[in-house]
Amino acid sequence: MKNSALIGLKEADCKNISDKLNILLANYSVFYQNTRGSHWNIKGDQFFTLHPKFEELYNSLVLKIDEIAERILTLGATPAHNYSDYLQVSTIKESKEVSDGNKSVEIILDSFKVVIDLQRELLDITDKAGDEGTNSQMSDYITEQEKEVWMYNSYLGK
Repeated sequence: MKNSALIGLKEADCKNISDKLNILLANYSVFYQNTRGSHWNIKGDQFFTLHPKFEELYNSLVLKIDEIAERILTLGATPAHNYSDYLQVSTIKESKEVSDGNKSVEIILDSFKVVIDLQRELLDITDKAGDEGTNSQMSDYITEQEKEVWMYNSYLGK
């Protein structure tokens, strides 16, 4: 029996949700790598502030990447795993500017906007499908990330 039947969801809904989750997974993966790059390459007077903050962020992102992939598997689909595939569907683009602190924070804020928007779309889709598992996951992510946006925006003095 398919996972969808075992967890009480329609197969078509699981496919639709999994497809959207794979797009989210791609965006998280590029976001993660950009943040790693900023962590490794940050320079200047904000190094001691931002270096550990970026590490904290990429550690959070890698956990979410794993959770999203596992949710895709739970829904009976296969998570994408190649960066070449991620780069084709990700709205977040690879960052070339990783040594300037303020620019890195702006890139992080732009990336949060992308993933929060995708997660809000998933809230709507999963609500209609009765997929409480994915819905709850996205809701938890949004709650955490809205606070992160506030903090990073405050760092920039906005």
